[in-house]
Amino acid sequence: MCGRFTLYAAPEEVAAFFGLPEAPILVERYNIAPTQPVGLVRMNTQTFAREWALMHWGLIPSWSKDPSIGARMINARSETVADKPSFRAAFKRRRCLVPVSGFYEWQKQGRTKQPYYITAEEGGLLAIAGLWEYWEGADGSSLESCTLLTTEANELMTPLHNRMPVFIAPEDFDEWLGDGKEESRRYLESLQHLLRPAPVDLLTAYPVSSYVSNARNEGESCIAPLG
Repeated sequence: MCGRFTLYAAPEEVAAFFGLPEAPILVERYNIAPTQPVGLVRMNTQTFAREWALMHWGLIPSWSKDPSIGARMINARSETVADKPSFRAAFKRRRCLVPVSGFYEWQKQGRTKQPYYITAEEGGLLAIAGLWEYWEGADGSSLESCTLLTTEANELMTPLHNRMPVFIAPEDFDEWLGDGKEESRRYLESLQHLLRPAPVDLLTAYPVSSYVSNARNEGESCIAPLG
């Protein structure tokens, strides 16, 4: 599961890493939580270029009558995403990349939970595989929303949780994003090799204060090593 993450890289760094035509407008965020706005990279189907978009975190299927369902759709299991009704349409044509500096996971320790911060071993940005969807209400209101894909935990993450985000390497960005149009079943099946646990040496993890457990808290204190 991935229920909290950070993004504090400079806009120019984000643009360069993800091949965006211009730097997005960003503020440093150290405690991004579900239902909050999330920045992501997707393909523009008219220009066939990557673009930046802000979306609600928690995917709302286009057929849903109530947008509140999104609160239960912050993650999608990569093993079933191609077939599950809530996600299969988005998987066919609305795949995206969610830039993060790192993410949090809570390890059960008796009756308490110890938060850990997980980030790139060598520093810099990471790209989580995501899906996005467009929803329109009966009153004409509309909302774009997204979810983050997860897979089985690798050796680093197993002591913390049995799931972890799916990370896409820069050399695989084009393959994952496609051209923004519906892909063939064969192409979608070929994407499965990307939806695997990250190499153990990609990430590092360390305990942080329970300060981060409150989604209203922000700032560098969230990622400060414990002790």
